[in-house]
Amino acid sequence: MYEHIPGRLAEIRNRIADAVGRAGRLPESVRLIAVSKTHPFDAVRAAADAGQLDFGENKVQEALPKIAQSADTRLRWHLIGHLQSNKAKKAAPVVHAIHAIDSVDLLQKVDQAAAAAGHSLEVLVQIDLALEETKHGATVDVVPGIFAAADHCRAATVVGLMLLPPLAEDPEDARPWFARLRGLRDQLAEGGVPPARLRELSMGMSHDFAVAIEEGATMVRVGTAIFGARDYTGK
Repeated sequence: MYEHIPGRLAEIRNRIADAVGRAGRLPESVRLIAVSKTHPFDAVRAAADAGQLDFGENKVQEALPKIAQSADTRLRWHLIGHLQSNKAKKAAPVVHAIHAIDSVDLLQKVDQAAAAAGHSLEVLVQIDLALEETKHGATVDVVPGIFAAADHCRAATVVGLMLLPPLAEDPEDARPWFARLRGLRDQLAEGGVPPARLRELSMGMSHDFAVAIEEGATMVRVGTAIFGARDYTGK
């Protein structure tokens, strides 16, 4: 059932290498996160057997059993979907990274939960540039406060920014949004945010990751192009 995964992974890696080359960057400057949401752990295992280490999940309740099943592996788990504050205690102690910090309160809850568990993790600030009602993220005006709060974290380390641009069929339509996120990163750096807290730009998915890389992405979140269509029926 999962024979297609190694070949698709190889194709995605080739496309990443091509995009990195066009941008004049080093191949190791981009990390591929395989988004396994709605797919069973057997699919994750097939990708892991093909050399994939980083996996992304949208929901805590789906991520937890997969993380448990991979406890004896070196896999790294990224929570990339919206995180409700009341689920921070479950997620923070077990994931490698959370890409969806959108408030000081959420950052503090994640940090407290991770510290209590003796676990350290990386977090990214999700930015809402398009102000879409259906999406989450921090508006630009509250971002400095989140980075200021990072000074007091004990277990969570802010390492960059994340973006979900407006959905568009043409990948080029996403380019201005990726460029804006890169611009915001540069503004924050000029404003005194330490480079280590801005080293990651998580942007780009199955249909537009090449454009995102050309605009500076260091993490791309690719799901359907690796695993195939998602099954939302719960089967």
